Amino acid sequence: MQKVKNDITAKVKKDSKIAVLCGGMSSEKEVSMRSGKGCFDALKRLGYENAELVVVDKDIALKLKAGHFDYAFNALHGKYGEDGCIQGILEILQIPYTGCGVMSSSLCMNKEFTKRILSTNPDIIMAKSAFVRKGDDLFAKTKDLTYPLFVKPVCEGSSFGMTKVDRVEDLKAAYETALKYNNDVLIEEFIDGFFVTVGVLEDSDANGARNFATEILEIRPKTEWYDFEAKYTSGMSEFICPANLSDDVTQNVKDIAVKAFETAGCRGVSRIDFMMKDDVPYLLEINTSPGMTATSDLPAQAKAMNISYDELVQIILNSADTNK
Repeated sequence: MQKVKNDITAKVKKDSKIAVLCGGMSSEKEVSMRSGKGCFDALKRLGYENAELVVVDKDIALKLKAGHFDYAFNALHGKYGEDGCIQGILEILQIPYTGCGVMSSSLCMNKEFTKRILSTNPDIIMAKSAFVRKGDDLFAKTKDLTYPLFVKPVCEGSSFGMTKVDRVEDLKAAYETALKYNNDVLIEEFIDGFFVTVGVLEDSDANGARNFATEILEIRPKTEWYDFEAKYTSGMSEFICPANLSDDVTQNVKDIAVKAFETAGCRGVSRIDFMMKDDVPYLLEINTSPGMTATSDLPAQAKAMNISYDELVQIILNSADTNK
């Protein structure tokens, strides 16, 4: 098990003014509000009395400028919050922020371009897929794929717009569902295995920063697959942490998660999702702003390492100081 010191050092001064960014303008607004409230409450318990919950809207730049914040804690999910947009605003305003930067946030929000970058690392295995833009010949693009398939918007989270397709007759309807969210659609071969996810965090000390993987969380949804309902409804998924994997396979998954994190240029925090089949991890995606709700994966992974929710928030906050 990865060792993390229990007395996690606070690298941000306790009197710092911290904007906890939540809400936003994406389909994941409500989830972000829950994440933000949890992180805000944790910061208060940690002694950051000047933390403020800031609901993000189109006037966010003005709010941040007027607030004279020392740091931003990013609890946003989805479009504008996880795709480099808010990160760009924070860079312009010179406010240090948690998590991934502009480039890696933008890259990892786009599932197709994430796959293209990660494919440069021979240790990372992914499902065969097709990238279909609005107006492309759907059936020509997917003719070499084997059913069942997963159809998903290229830039969306929390399983919005995703459909499992078992027959070619149902492909067009699934594609049109995905188009409601994005003009670009990723269609992947379905991996008949089980879902696992692993967090990657940054720990820093006098010798510099290092990236490490959390314990692996195996998820058994009570729905057909790990959809929005299974993710955010208490009791709709069974969580097994650490996952039922051999020691060798466990270490391999963790190693690949860190390699993916670093290959994509991530920093601070991310969550890497895999499908396991025959002990082989097929990487699905990188989430650069993982959920921090009571039912979210990352807090459960951290808990299995004896890292409390509040300690996890402190680790994430430390990345804002590291990334100044």
